Order: sequence, then structure tokens, then C-alpha cells
Amino acid sequence: MPKFFYFLLLAGASAFSQNITIKGKILEDKTQIPLEAVTVYLVSAKDSTMIDYTITDKSGNFSLATRKTDKPVIFKVSFVGYQLIEKTYEKGLSESADFGTMRLQDAGEMLGEVVVKSEAPPIRIKNDTLEFNAASFKIRPDSNVETLLKQLPGVEIDADGKITVNGKEVNQILVNGKPFFDKDGKVALQNLPSDIINKVQITDTKSKKEEQTGEKASSNNASINLTIDEDKNKGFFGKINGGYGTDDRYESSLMLNYFKDKRKLSVIGSANNINSTGFSMNEIFDSMGGGRNSSVWMNDDGSFGINGMQFGGGYGITKSQLLGLNYSDELVKDFTTNGSYFYTAADTENDNKYNEVRLLPEGDLTTASESVSRNYKYAHNANIEFEVKPDSLTSITVRPKFVKAYNLSTSKGASTTVREDGQLANDSNFDNRTDQDTHQVGTEFYFTRTFKRKGRYISGWGDLSSNVDHTDKRTTSFNNRYEDLNGDGISDQTIVDNRNQLVRDKVIQDNYNVSVEYREPLRDSLAVDLALNFNSRQVVRDRDGLNYNDATGEYDLTDIDLSHYQSSRAQTIGPSAGISMEKKKFSFSLRGGTDISVFDNHSYYQGVYTRLIKHYLLPNANAWANFQFTKSMSMWMNYSYNVDFPWGSQILPIVDVSNPFNTIRGNAEVEPNKSHYFYLSLRDYDYATKSGWSIYAGGNLFDNQVVSSTIYDSSGKANTTYENVSGAVNSWFGGNWNKSIKHEAHKFRFGFGANAGYNRNLGYTNGELYDSKSMRITPRVNFNYDYGELLTISPKYDFTYTDTKYTNFNRDRESNVTHRVALQTTSYWPKHVVWGNDLTYTYNSNLGDGFKKDFYLWNMSLGYNFLGDSLLAKIKVYDLLNQNQNTMRTISSTTVRDEQNTVLKRYLMFSLTYSLKKFGGKKKEGGAFFFED
Repeated sequence: MPKFFYFLLLAGASAFSQNITIKGKILEDKTQIPLEAVTVYLVSAKDSTMIDYTITDKSGNFSLATRKTDKPVIFKVSFVGYQLIEKTYEKGLSESADFGTMRLQDAGEMLGEVVVKSEAPPIRIKNDTLEFNAASFKIRPDSNVETLLKQLPGVEIDADGKITVNGKEVNQILVNGKPFFDKDGKVALQNLPSDIINKVQITDTKSKKEEQTGEKASSNNASINLTIDEDKNKGFFGKINGGYGTDDRYESSLMLNYFKDKRKLSVIGSANNINSTGFSMNEIFDSMGGGRNSSVWMNDDGSFGINGMQFGGGYGITKSQLLGLNYSDELVKDFTTNGSYFYTAADTENDNKYNEVRLLPEGDLTTASESVSRNYKYAHNANIEFEVKPDSLTSITVRPKFVKAYNLSTSKGASTTVREDGQLANDSNFDNRTDQDTHQVGTEFYFTRTFKRKGRYISGWGDLSSNVDHTDKRTTSFNNRYEDLNGDGISDQTIVDNRNQLVRDKVIQDNYNVSVEYREPLRDSLAVDLALNFNSRQVVRDRDGLNYNDATGEYDLTDIDLSHYQSSRAQTIGPSAGISMEKKKFSFSLRGGTDISVFDNHSYYQGVYTRLIKHYLLPNANAWANFQFTKSMSMWMNYSYNVDFPWGSQILPIVDVSNPFNTIRGNAEVEPNKSHYFYLSLRDYDYATKSGWSIYAGGNLFDNQVVSSTIYDSSGKANTTYENVSGAVNSWFGGNWNKSIKHEAHKFRFGFGANAGYNRNLGYTNGELYDSKSMRITPRVNFNYDYGELLTISPKYDFTYTDTKYTNFNRDRESNVTHRVALQTTSYWPKHVVWGNDLTYTYNSNLGDGFKKDFYLWNMSLGYNFLGDSLLAKIKVYDLLNQNQNTMRTISSTTVRDEQNTVLKRYLMFSLTYSLKKFGGKKKEGGAFFFED
């Protein structure tokens, strides 16, 4: 063991010995005043690639720790409005250097219409913003913004499109400070050309209040703002795409943009039947998107996405249409507006097959089911933001929003359930239809008033929304249950429970959240915070159950067992107080108080009126802290205590008998969910070695949780109610490491990482408390090789291991392993030719009989650019080997389910994409700027 520690010490000393330090002090030449936030950096003399950087502190001092090198480098000092200082080291840097005091001279000279400007450094830090100069990073001229981001040091984009900066996840992308259709920025990343971008500004994501007051961000996410080059901020650009292929596959899309200073108007649209949202016009794979079982999904609020099958029910093959408009402008000084409108529609057909084992203490139930379903959705979604600043100290923002959505789903199929001894427990044939009409209106508002004393402010915010759902669910089913009354494995009684019913639900949900906060600054960056929060959640459900009348041919026979009325309202007012500190390298906030809550519930069922009202005094607590150890290494921590009230159906004495195989009853004794939330992350990125790492952990620990308590009879019929348990856990953790190496035209990027989770779930089955402990881990390794702008090769491997251990069930544990190997290649040789391949192999280890465990998915694309690269002709083949499939195993705390769904199979498509650009404004010539008519 001592030898091992000696080895670590020697390795650490060896690594440290490779570092040198460059330091000095920067003053303004005329005034001799120290200059803060001056960028000091090293670049390669050969290709101007950035090696390392730092910035000066308040005293003008800088200290740059970097690696020794024997290659030629250039030392540069850059600050806006001042002349550039640079020094070339032909033999590299092998020793530390102290430049002493350096003086920057004013570079502004007015020579007629010519303005001489200093060089913009590749990286600059302005207060809490990390800013990249887009022109310093060499990429193909026809690349999109996503390609530009991949070249920035510390920025990683994974296969699912998630962006991280130095390990911090990006949750907001803006263009000139405003959302471009949506804040997640996927439209901007995949469609805006990189050559119109001037700066990429990265900062911690702030709430509206923090933006208005100038506070440090309290979130652990990053925000990217893309600023448009002044030359390109007056113009028109876009893309139009159309394609047709085998099996009547088709696609069409357009994106048109008009920018003029602060005015921006954009239009997107698409129509296709290849499971694509349609507005990602990547020249290689575009709508194929890797194609790994992807599908469109759209929420009832009109939002939509891709690869979201489990969220949007988007299994199968989807025909989709989309039309979107985005407009932003500053109508008058200090009055800005930004709004968008979407029309989205998706029509999905799917064949589903599954085998599900229901875990029980004394003998499992196994259900086999096959069904054919169709789901049609459309939605109109409009929102607009108005921001006004009546004076320099006041800011007001209002965000109205509106949604109208419709969803029609049909499902037809059959299922059978057998007991562990092989005897039939129940069977069913069903033909169901659901119509849902949704209307939602809401408004967010923010108000902030700062004062002359720095740090003092009063702010208020609110989120008010009302949602009305009208749902008609028609159920036609033929159901048989076979009971074993004597427990001898022989069915003694057959219960027929056929249904031909219509359940009409009207659900109104109103949510109101309002908060007022006052901050008073104290000495030494301390401040006292006082706040008052009010929130209200009310859900009203009015249900009419109707049976089919053979005499009239209508659903006009009222069923009092299916009908009920319920109302649930939880109102909380919570005063709180706290203290906060904002230092350059350390900031924190600690708040706490008492929530005064009224939980009021009403129901009318089978002629009985019930009212349950409960009062609570509950703690509220929230704390976060951020440590900035170095320019790149930081740690972030967060804790909160959360209380969520149960739904009315969980607490009211209503019996829901709409499902012939599961009767659900409320329990007036259940108490609210109470949990502790925590999160910790630590990250670093070393610009000298172009490597970075991050680790994180978080989760919820439940003091109290509402869970299901279900009793199954011998026919598999369930009777469910609700109970409280304590000790449930939901947690996640992981980390990653990445490194880039560049040698002449060769660039290598390596990445290793893993994410994992541990959950403990509790509940009751057949009167016994089950306790399932599940562990999931997904390690991954990826590599990327670029040869200049001609070739990219990207292999990747990951596997997911899931293991769940059970207490008080008929089996002790279940596990599953899924392996995935992927290889993506892109070639831009010969000139004007674009060739891409995307090959994936997936192996699912423990799928049951009747489900194929592995498959290959190979997508190929070949394109040629005409007319100065403005017209792209392309042939693509999706699922070249015709092996694509959608099978999966899902292990939960009470079930093990193997499932298969319809998936898009092989097709060949020919498409044309036309790009258009026309910019006005300024034209750059010979280092000077001239206005162009």
C-alpha cells in the first residue's frame, strides 16, 4: 500500500512539473488605472488555435498556469477599445515568465469613415459571462450553429442533443437575447447558419427576477445567447426541402427568416410520414436523426418533440404537420415583445404486443396482450411576452399564453391472464375510443423595482393558469374472470363483466402561484430576504357514466356507479425569511419559514355528499451554495423540503369502477407527500490540456409518500386504495470526462462517463408491504476523429445494467442488460459531395420468448451540392438492412414487461434542399468597415 501512495505522489509531482506560470499586471496607459477582465491568452502560432487563457482581476493582475510546450506560440493581451499586445515565442514556452506591469493604449482613431478596432480574442469573460468569438473557430462555411458549438472548448453535445458546458447542462438558448421559437433552442441550433453568428455568450441561467435585479444565478444550468453579426442582422435567409421515396414515404419542410436590427420574423413548416418533426434540415441525416426507434410526440399543451415515445405515447409510424411563427421586436424604446405560434398535428398508427408479469407474494400473474391503436392529435399554441421598463429602476414583464388541443385515440385488441400454475385467470376483448378536447389560458408576470442603494429591491411574480378538459371515453369490451374459490387451481366460477359504456369527464384545473420578495443589503455582500408566497391548486371533476341503450341505439342510461362529482383545493400561504451572500468566488442563499395550508375536498357519489377539510402547518426550506474555486472549477449544492398534496381521487370516498379489472377507492386517512430534495455537482475544464470532468449526485428522500395498496383475487381482479409509507428513495448520480487533442489537420476527442440511479419503492400488494430496491448504471465511451473539414468518424459504446431486488414477492430479483454500439461517419470528399453513414447495433439480453433480442440499424445518405452549394440533391436509405425493431424490457417495482411496437422500416428517398441568403448592412474590406447602400 505505501508503494502505491509513493507512485501517486511521483505521478502528481511529474504532472505538476509540466506546468509553468505566466503572470503580470495590466494598467490603462494614460490614467494608470488597473484594468479588470482583460483577456490574456496563448494561441498556436501555426493555426491560431487557443491553448489557454485567463483574465485580470480588480487590481489588473493575471496569472496563467499552463503546460510547457516546444511548439511556436503567441502570447496576446486583448481588451475592447485598446491596442492588442502580442509576443511570439518561436521555440515555445518552457519556463515561467513575469511580464511585470503592462500598459494598454487606446486604439480608437476616427479617420473619416474608417474605424480601427482591436482584435477580438477567442474567449473573453465579461462579468459572469463566458464569451466566444465565433470567427476564431474554423468550421465549414455551410455549417449550422450546432456544428459551431461542438468546436468550442468545454462544450459537449451528446447523441440525444443534450448540451453541456464544462459539465453544466444548457437549458436555454437565445438569439440576440430572445427565444427563437422556444427556449430549448433546438430550432436555432439545427437551422441557423453558423456564419451569421458573431458571439456565443454562455452564462448561468437566471430567473426573470435575477435578470431584472442583477443577482447571481441560483440555478445549476447554463444559458447560451447567440448574437447575430452586425453585417448579417439585416437580411433574409432560409431553407426549403422536399423529398419522396419508396412505400410512399415523403417529407417537406421550410424555414424562412427575416432579420432587421431588433426585428426578427421567422416561419417554419413541415409535413412528413417518417416520424420526424421535420424542421431539422441537417445536410447529412436530417429527419433520420440517427433513426434509433425515434418517433414524434406532442403533449396536450401543443408542445412536441422527438425520441419521446414514453412521454407522448408516440410508438408506431406518424404522419405529422407543423406550422410555426416567431416574431420579436422593440416597438418603442424600452418596450420589447417576443411571441410565437405553433400549429402541430400528428397521426400515429401502432401495433402493440406485450407480456407482463405481475409480481405477487404467493404466485405471479402473467398477461399477454395484442392491440392495434391509432392516435390523432392537433394543437394550437400561442404565447407572447411583453417587457417594458418605465424607468431605469423598474421592469415589468407579462407573458400571456393560450392552448387549444384535440386528441382522438382508438384501441382494439385482446388480452389473457394466467396464474402461475398455468390456469386461465381472465380474458378480454376490447374496442375503445377516447375523444379529448383541451383549452388552456394563462399568464405569467414579473415585476421588479430596484433602488439607488445597490442590492435593494422589491419584486413580485405570478403564474396563473386555467385548464379545461372535456373527455368522452367509450368502452366496448367482453370480459371474463375465472375465480378459484377453493384454491385448488381449478376455476369454480366464471364472472362475466361485459361493458358498453360511455364515460364523460369534465375536468377543470386552476393553478395560481404568486410571490412577493424584498431584499435589504447588509455589509460584506450579505443581504436579508423577506418573502410571502401564495399558491392554490383546485381540481374539479364532473363525471357522467352512461350505458348503451339497445332500444334507442344511444348512450342514454345513467349509471350511478360510474358517475360522481369531486372537488379538491389546496391553498397555501407561506411567509419566509432568509439570508444570502454574493462574493466573487462564493455565493449562497438560505431561506425558511412556515406554510399555512388548507386542504378542502368535496364529493357527491351515489347520493352521498362528503366534505373533508384538513389544516396543516408545515415547514418550508430552501438552500443553495456555489463555490468558484478557479476560473473553471466550481461546486454547486442545493437542498429543499417539498410538500405535495394528494389528488381528490386519492382521498375522497369515491369508488371508480370504470375499469372492469381494477376498482379504485380513495382513503380519507392519507397525508401529503413530504420529501427532502438534494443535489451536488462538481466540475472543471482545463483549457491548457483541453480536458474536463464533472460529477453529480441528487435525489429525493421521502418522509411520507402516498402509494397504492392493491389486493388481487384469484381471477386477477384488483381492488386498489391508497396508503402512506416512509423511507422511499429516488436518487441519481454520475460523472464524465472528456479530452481533445489536435495535431495539424487531425483532431481527436475522447469521452468517458456513466450515469446511474438507486431507487427504493414501497407499497402494498395483497396486504403485504413490498420493498423493491433497484440499481441502474449506464457507462459509456465515445470517440470522435476529424480530419480537417473532410472526414468525421464517431464510434460510441454504452450499456445499461438494471438490477431490482424484491422483498415479500414470489421472486427475489430481476435484471436486464442492454448493449448498444454505434458508428457514425461523415465525408465531405470529393468537393461538393456529402456522404454519411449511421450504423447501430442493439442487444437486449433478457427479453422473453417471442421477442427478438438484437438488431442492426444502418442509415446512409449521399448528397451533392449545386449552384454554389445553395442546392443539395440527396439520396438516403433508412434502415438499409431492413432490421429495425422496437422491443424493450421494463422492470418496475411490481411488474416485468416485455414489449414490441410498430417501427419504421426500410425506405429510399430522394430529396432537394435549397438554401437562400441575402444580407445587407455593412461590408468588410481591408480591415475597415464601410456602410453599404
